[in-house]
Amino acid sequence: MEAKKTIEELADAKRGSWAVSAVLAVVVMTVLILSGRNVGAPVVWVQTAAATFRQGSTDLTFLHPRTAHLDRLYGGLLVDGFDVESCHSRYQSAMYRRNPGRRPSPYLISKLRRHEALQRRCGPGTAAYSNALEQLKSGKSVASPECTYIVSISYRGIGNRILAAASAFLYAVLTDRVLLIDPSNEMDELFCEPFPNTTWLLPPGFPLTDYANFSIDTAESYGNMVKNKVIRSDVGVADDDVPTAAQLPAFAYVHLNYDATIEDNSFFCGDDQRLLRRIQWLVMRTDSYIVPGLFLVPAFQEELDALFPERDAVFHLLGRYLFHPNNHVWGLVTRYYDTYLAAARQRIGIQVRVFGGMPDSPELLEQITTCTQKEGLLPEVLPAAGEPILPASRARSKAVLVTSLKSWYYERMKSMYWELATATGEVVSLHQPSHEEFQQSGARSHEHKAWAEIYLLSLTDVLVTSGRSTFGYVAQGLAGVRPWVLYKAANSSAVPDPPCGRDVSMEPCFHKPPGHDCRLKQWADPSKDVPYIQHCDDAIWGLKLVGRNT
Repeated sequence: MEAKKTIEELADAKRGSWAVSAVLAVVVMTVLILSGRNVGAPVVWVQTAAATFRQGSTDLTFLHPRTAHLDRLYGGLLVDGFDVESCHSRYQSAMYRRNPGRRPSPYLISKLRRHEALQRRCGPGTAAYSNALEQLKSGKSVASPECTYIVSISYRGIGNRILAAASAFLYAVLTDRVLLIDPSNEMDELFCEPFPNTTWLLPPGFPLTDYANFSIDTAESYGNMVKNKVIRSDVGVADDDVPTAAQLPAFAYVHLNYDATIEDNSFFCGDDQRLLRRIQWLVMRTDSYIVPGLFLVPAFQEELDALFPERDAVFHLLGRYLFHPNNHVWGLVTRYYDTYLAAARQRIGIQVRVFGGMPDSPELLEQITTCTQKEGLLPEVLPAAGEPILPASRARSKAVLVTSLKSWYYERMKSMYWELATATGEVVSLHQPSHEEFQQSGARSHEHKAWAEIYLLSLTDVLVTSGRSTFGYVAQGLAGVRPWVLYKAANSSAVPDPPCGRDVSMEPCFHKPPGHDCRLKQWADPSKDVPYIQHCDDAIWGLKLVGRNT
C-alpha cells in the first residue's frame, strides 16, 4: 500500500517531469526487487511507466505487474519447471499482454499435464520410442502397441505450419499419441520446446526417409488404403471384430490437404477413427486448421466438451500453450514493442495480406482506411486547411502496427496522419517492422521476422486482418480477440461495401472441411446439425467454431 501511495503522490505532483518518471521507475523497480521478482523480465513495465508519465497520463492500471506475475502461467495453462534462460518468452509474455485471455478449464489443465508425462514416457530418447522405431522399420504392426505416435509434416507459410501443428497436437491429446513435429522449414529455429524435459521435434534418422514428400498419391495414405480396400474401416466396429496385427499397416499417412478426397476425409468419421487408433504410427499433412472437423467426430465430442467449455477459445488456449518464440525472435518482439508500442494508450494491429506479384492497390488502401475510421478504430482526418477540434494529447495516443510484405500501404497511411490533423485530436503513430516484398518460406531471417510480427500483432488491443489469411488467424487466436476482417472484393477495382466486419469468433477457419455424411455416405453441411459450428465470414465454404451465444 505504501508503494502504491508513493506512486500516486508522484503522479499528482508533477506528471510532465522526466525527474518524476525516473523516480517512479526507481520506486517500481524497488517494489519488484522486494517482492522477489526477476528484475530482468519486467523492464518493459518500468519503461512504459516512465514513458506514460512523460506523456501526462493518469492511468496507472498498467503499473500493477503483480497481476501479470501471478498469471504468468495463464491460469495454469503453462507449467513451472523450465529453465527460464532457455526460453524468455514463456514466462515473460503475460507481462506484455493487456488481455489476459480466457482461462483454461480444470480438465484441460489436467489433460495437458498427463500429455506432458506421455511425451516424457514415450518420446525420443526413451526405450519405448526405440522399440516403436524398430517396429516401424520391420514394416509390421502390433495390435496393442505400448505407445502410439503422430508426425506432423511442416510446410507452406508459418501461419499454415502453426495451425497444422496445433491441429495435430489436439488430435494427439484426444487419442493419447505422442506428437512429433517435422523440424524442417525452421520449426526447430522458431519456437521453444512446449513440453518439459523432452522434445516435440522428430529426431534425425526417422525410418520413413521420404515422409516429407508424401502426397495424395502415396499408396500408404489412409484414403488410398480405404479406396483400394487394403484396410476396411468397418473392421473393429463390434467388440468381437477386432483386427489382427496382420490386418493393420505399420503406419498410415493422413492426407488432409486442400486437395483431400472423400476417402481422405473419412478421417473425420467415427468408424475410421476406431481403426486409426490401432495403427501405431500416423504421418499427417495438412495446410489448414482441421480442429472444427475433430468436433464432428462423435467419439471425441464428450472429451472436447470437457476440455473446451468455451468452444471459440480452442486455438487461443492451444496456441498460448504451444507456441513460444525462441530467445532470438523474442528479442525482436520485445525491442520493437518497447520502442514503438509500449507507451501508447491503445495499440491497433493491421495485417495486410498481399502477394508479391500484386500491384499496389489504391482500392485496398481505401478499404483499410474506410474500415478503421467507420468502425471508430482510427480517427478521421480534417481537410488540409483544418485545425484539430481538440488539442492534441499524447495521453490519447494510438500506435498502429502494420504488417505486410509491401511498404506502400504503411507509407500512405503514415503520410495521411502526418500531413493532416485528426478530427479528435488524437495522436496516431504508424509503424511497420519489415517489408520483405515477397514471401520467402524457409529463409531463416524472413521466418524469424514473420513469427515476430505475428506475435507483435497478438500484443495489440484491436486487430484488423485480411480475410482467409492464416497469418492473421494465428495473431487473433494468440491475442484472444475477434478481429475486424477486411472482406475480399468481388471486383478488384471496387471497395467492398461494407469494407469489413467483426468476425463471429476468434477461432481460425477450416478452409477445406469434410462435406459428406459418414453414415449416409452423401454430401451434407455439418453447420446445419452442429450449433457451435458455422460457415466462415471470409470463406463461406469453410467452417469455424463459435461461442455458445454467437
